[in-house]
Amino acid sequence: MQGMSERQYAAHVGLSRGAIQKAKAAERLVLYPDGSINAAASDARRAETTDPSKTRKPPAPKLKPVPEAAVAAVGDTLREQGLAVPAVGGGTTFLQAKTANEVLKAQERRIRLQKLKGELIERARALALVFRLAREERDAWVNWPARAAALMAAELGVEPAAMQKVLERHVRAHLDELAEVRPDFR
Repeated sequence: MQGMSERQYAAHVGLSRGAIQKAKAAERLVLYPDGSINAAASDARRAETTDPSKTRKPPAPKLKPVPEAAVAAVGDTLREQGLAVPAVGGGTTFLQAKTANEVLKAQERRIRLQKLKGELIERARALALVFRLAREERDAWVNWPARAAALMAAELGVEPAAMQKVLERHVRAHLDELAEVRPDFR
């Protein structure tokens, strides 16, 4: 057989075998002497003789573009779980996206349960608590030289006012160093 069979040509052009048989009967296909179909010549003849308004075009898939942030989030979630991450620009498979979605749902449920049990608190509340504790600690240290200077001066036999000034200077220097430390709650 020199060319294609009706079934092969139907698969080649994306039509049914019946449509190919009709085109063959209407002499819109080019055949070899053995009755097989010359694909290249038949494609050209069909293009010339087919009315474009009567051709069926496959409907374009109605896919919405996926934001890059969503694809990055899928990659991050898969990476956190130790699963294979798609290459940048390589596209995420449906299975990878579904796996990431299930992992995220499980994480969300775990966090919600921990919050209900009282194991988690809101970030704003934690920040306020840390700020309040740091302020109380600083105030205690700022007031300490006034309370301790007289006792220390009596033990060392020095002037209480001079001792208080020295202590205040060193405490403030230490507090300035501590003020540079910024907690990171990310």
